[in-house]
Amino acid sequence: MKKFLVLYMIPPSVMDEWKQKPAAERKEAEDKMSREIQAWTKGRGKSFSDLGAGLGKAKRITSSGATDARNALAMYAIVQGESQDAVAQSFASHPHLQIPQASIEVMELFALPDQPKK
Repeated sequence: MKKFLVLYMIPPSVMDEWKQKPAAERKEAEDKMSREIQAWTKGRGKSFSDLGAGLGKAKRITSSGATDARNALAMYAIVQGESQDAVAQSFASHPHLQIPQASIEVMELFALPDQPKK
């Protein structure tokens, strides 16, 4: 089995709009999404090496130093599968995709040269 990094993406503009909604409305929708994600994941639990986590604010580091950054990354997970296409297809029904303009990216993980495989 190969390992894949799964990135859950939401454009910053969509997140900005979301934060403008009343807190009670956000909580209700977030609780509903959380339940749907748990139900979706339950039937696929064996394929997850790491269920992942939500991602906080970003810092971008360059040769000039570190600055605050914004990107579309919202969550990550690590899954195992036969192929990138198979893993991508398995996420086609993920509840995250109910969020306007949301997407999910799947990338194969591989060992760097001269580093032991895990």
